[in-house]
Amino acid sequence: MNEKATSPPPRRWLKPSAALNRFKPPPLSMQTTAPVERKTTRYGFRVGGICLLIRENTTSEVIEQPPIFRLPNTPVWLLGLVNLRGNLVPVYDIKQLFDLGTGEVRDKNRLLVLDQGDKAVSMTIDSLPQPASISQPLSRLPPLPAELLPHVTKAYAQDELIWLEFDHHAFFQSLSERITMT
Repeated sequence: MNEKATSPPPRRWLKPSAALNRFKPPPLSMQTTAPVERKTTRYGFRVGGICLLIRENTTSEVIEQPPIFRLPNTPVWLLGLVNLRGNLVPVYDIKQLFDLGTGEVRDKNRLLVLDQGDKAVSMTIDSLPQPASISQPLSRLPPLPAELLPHVTKAYAQDELIWLEFDHHAFFQSLSERITMT
């Protein structure tokens, strides 16, 4: 009763190039199908009815608003500086810069910080950042404040909101230059 189990001889592996050459794609059907719309989810924030997307690969955080130290002889939309982990970070009120009024109550207890270290900037926001599913950009940009327009590259529609892709580095650099000229 002591039979030896017989196993099949080991199979030889194909070389990768030979394995790839053996692949035969499935036949294409004669029906054409609609292309699949690709959606990407990004985070964005709202300021006075304007929805701005946070750039990909940008460090961002929402912080409880620390004391803001006002700078003399600066525009009212530059609220001042905060000390964020040893770095002085400017705080902007974009709603006031664009003169967007007080239609929506903003979250006065939090700031949105973009980037980190000496590149960090912060701003007041109306609400916490939220996910935005974006796909095809709109064919043209909506009317925008003059200060923002040069820094917006694309706009996307989602659920009756228009999300704007903007270059926050260039935008805040232009504000910084504007402050130093006054």
